[in-house]
This record gives sequence, C-alpha cells and structure tokens, in this order.
Amino acid sequence: MRGDRAGIETDRPPLTHEPRQEGGKGGKAPATAAKSAPRLLSAIGVLLGCFTALLGLLYFILAGAVLGAFLLWPHTRGRAYTVLSAGARRLTLLDRSRRSAFFYDTFPDHHSSDRAVLSYLAARTYSGLLCSIVVGLLVFGVMLAGLLTAGIFRSTLTWQELLTQLVLGSVLLFLDVQGLYSLTALDTRLARECFGPSEHEVLVRRINELAASRAAVVQAVDVERRRVERDLHDGVQQRLVALAMLLGRARRSKVPGQADALLEQAHKESQEVLTELREVAWRIYPSALDNLGLQEALGGVSERCSIPTRIEYDVPGTLPTPTETAAYFVVSEAVTNAAKHSTAQDIFISVQRYDTHLAVLVRDSGIGGADPTGSGLTGLHSRVAALDGRLDIHSPPGGPTTITAELPCA
Repeated sequence: MRGDRAGIETDRPPLTHEPRQEGGKGGKAPATAAKSAPRLLSAIGVLLGCFTALLGLLYFILAGAVLGAFLLWPHTRGRAYTVLSAGARRLTLLDRSRRSAFFYDTFPDHHSSDRAVLSYLAARTYSGLLCSIVVGLLVFGVMLAGLLTAGIFRSTLTWQELLTQLVLGSVLLFLDVQGLYSLTALDTRLARECFGPSEHEVLVRRINELAASRAAVVQAVDVERRRVERDLHDGVQQRLVALAMLLGRARRSKVPGQADALLEQAHKESQEVLTELREVAWRIYPSALDNLGLQEALGGVSERCSIPTRIEYDVPGTLPTPTETAAYFVVSEAVTNAAKHSTAQDIFISVQRYDTHLAVLVRDSGIGGADPTGSGLTGLHSRVAALDGRLDIHSPPGGPTTITAELPCA
C-alpha cells in the first residue's frame, strides 16, 4: 500500500541526540554520559572523590617537602617540575577512572599539558576537601537527628525546643544538599576541562568541520549539475530530436494516411518528453514542497516508485525549509537507489519529529551492499552535514539497506 500512514514498528530506531565525545559542534563538553549513573553508584563516587582529594593533599605536602628546594633552584626547576607533574598525572588518571566507573563518563583520547594536570589536581583537591567537610556535616546532622528523635520518644524536649531544632535542622540539611550538588557539578566541570580538548582546540576543530562541509556542499552541487545536464542531454534532448524528425517526416509525407500516423507518434513522443522533463524537474527541486508540504512530496516519491512503498509520517507543526528539503532528498535518493539496484520487494519510509530534530528512515528489503562513497550517497552526506545533521548507512551484503538521517529542526 503506497502512501500509507499506518504506524508500524521498526527494528532499527531512528538516530537520537547522543552526546559526541569530541566535544560536539556547539560547545565544550567532551565528557559525556552515555546513560545516567544510579544514585547509589554516584554517591559512592562522591565519597571516593573525598578520598582521592585526601591523596592529592598528601601528595602536595610530600612533594613540596621533597621537591620544594629543587623547584626553587633554577638549575633543577625543570627536572623537579617534570617529576612533580608525573606523579600528579598518575593521581589524575586515578580520578579519571573514578569518573568513568561511578559516573559513566566517557572522555576522548586527549593529552593534557603538565600545567593543566597540576591545576586540575590542585582544584580537585580543594573541591574534594570541601566536599569531605560537607559530607562530615551531613553525617553529624544525621546523628543529631537521631538524638532528637530519641529525645522525642523519651519526652525530654518541649514543643518550643523541638520546633527550633526542626527549623535549624531543615536549614542545615538544605545547605548541605545544595553544597553537595554544587561541588559535584564543580567536579564534573573540572573533569571536562582537564580530560577534554581546550576551547581553542574545539574552535579549531569546528572551523575545520565547517570548511570541510562547505567544500563538500560545493562538490555536491557540481555533481548534481552534471547529473542534470546528463539527464537533459541524454534523455530530454534526444527525445526532442526524435520529435522534430517525426514532425519533419509528417510534413514531407505524400502518402495518404502516413502523415496522420506520424503525427500520432509525434504526439505520444511529446507526452513522453513532458513526463521525462517533469521527472528531471522533480529531481532538481519538487514544487510540491512549497505548495503542499513534505508529506505530499514524499507521497509523490512513493507514487513514482515501481516498488511498493509504505510511509509512516508523524511530524506535528511546521518544519524549516532547509530541513524539509534535505529530508525530501534523503528519501528520494534512497528510494531511487533501491529501485535501481536493490531488487527489493518493498520499501519502508519513516519520518518522525523528536523535539528539536527530525528522524528520517528509509529501509528496503533488497540485497544490500550499497556503496556509501557513491556520488548519490556522498551528496546526501554533504547535504545533511551542511545542516549539522547526521547520516547513517547500514547496508550489509544480503540486506536489508537502512538509511537513517537526523536533521535539526530548531
């Protein structure tokens, strides 16, 4: 059934916004969590952070006692600084392992400078010791709460004393929890700044990505122009030449009835020329996108495809024009490739909106083995990358072929 909107389940979900380990494209966040760590595990990680902070304090005290004089003497300062940084780096790696094990953080392969490592260890030691004090106050408050509860059961407290203790305890509990929350956030931020690329490196990487995306878009436009020229030259132009020859023969014909037959053949040829010209125009830019919207344009793709196609479309609201155009061309190119090369029996198209991004999925039941480096798919990569989107092509030998695109909507 073509153009069917009946919802069906897919065995390959659309792409979602997963944090990027290289820091993303919009900011500095190299340390990302693949999933939220359980609260108990996070609490253990916070307590171990207090212990590693104590180790950092002991290291600075011992290193200062042993290397202090060498750090002050210019002739030995460089070597002593190297030794101090090497020990600090080992403690930093221990803290990195703690973040990965108890907070599910993942960090890119990045070599921090000795200065960055020492700065991180010093800041981490300071914040960890503060966290130890806050945890100690929280434990002390719990003990006082236990004594207060025991006093209530023994009826040794008046209502005024109980009310005062409850108010003070609530305020202290709030301050303790807020302190723990702030120090945990500071711990995360320090880890990101140390274990991830610097802001300058993120900006350089972003500039390189934009330059590569711009070059790819220019190349894709050139490829598309060549394809349009080839379609016009090899298809429409040849048919127009044949049409002109038929009309010329009909005009010169002296045999009764032959002119009518040639004119009828020319009329059929003109209809085929119009059909092919319309196909070329649709490949350049479908007017239905502006007039009817993305859903109807995809319905046109389904109607023109020789393979039975099912469509699941769930996009509330309106989409930005660049997003609609990119989604259309992803579907159109994927369906065209499937019809030409896959020998598929059916094609499934899913277009769904998830908050700030549009997920497009095209899956055929063909033989697979699609070449991601082909001109058509390369052009799709460039078009999607120009919008800061992502394109995934999964086409193992034997099939099925699944093309999934994630396009921003905001």
